[in-house]
Amino acid sequence: MLVNFILSGAAGGLLIGMTGIGGGSLMTPLLVMGFGIPPATAIGTDLLYAALTKAGAVACHQRHGNVSWRTAGWLLVGSLPGSGLTLWILQRIPASPLLDQTLRQGLVVALTLTTLALWKRRTPPKQADTPHARAWTPVLGFFIGVLVTLSSVGGGALGTALLLVLYPGFSFSTIVGTELAHAVPLTLLAGLGHLRLGHVDGTLLVALMAGSLPGLWVGTRLNHHLPEKITRAGLSLLLLGLAFGLWHSMPGKIA
Repeated sequence: MLVNFILSGAAGGLLIGMTGIGGGSLMTPLLVMGFGIPPATAIGTDLLYAALTKAGAVACHQRHGNVSWRTAGWLLVGSLPGSGLTLWILQRIPASPLLDQTLRQGLVVALTLTTLALWKRRTPPKQADTPHARAWTPVLGFFIGVLVTLSSVGGGALGTALLLVLYPGFSFSTIVGTELAHAVPLTLLAGLGHLRLGHVDGTLLVALMAGSLPGLWVGTRLNHHLPEKITRAGLSLLLLGLAFGLWHSMPGKIA
């Protein structure tokens, strides 16, 4: 089982290195469906895994000047309060089958939205940033903070897609690097909150990280050789399949 966790961590690191996304989108449903990890534990552990893995990816992007720290800061103005509010609500909900069911439903919604964002994402022509982009950035951040803290899924793809709309003057590499820089403190805060709630498995986290680092190293090198359309289409189909599998496995679902 430990080897399988390490290989899963490597797969997540590979996706993050190649696309800047996919850690939570892949890892959380995989832990829930593939290994039978309770949703709350899978989400909490994956959030800390994502924070540590994406920190390495940010360092790579920063070396190439692909991070707009000002934009990442405006995202955090919204996302950190959104995450804190969600954690405050989760603290007041006792552990129960209903909570697990709610978290599974949140995962399905987040995976579906992430798939749509990936499928529709296009690199727009270079032009000035949209009007009121800075005003909308914290609003986007708040939405991402709630979604990521609830499900650990969606921040990368949704954030990247919406930043492309708000900041069409940014290169795609800068969009990815900026969203990764925003994701590190957000997932760290959310993960520590889940740790306080007892939703983190330390052994599982160490095993995932053992695979993640070499996977990240390989992924960042493949990023320059594989066409984005191919990786995006493959990841979209994978996430859609995971969303369907989670929905199909939920007791009491609407047929």
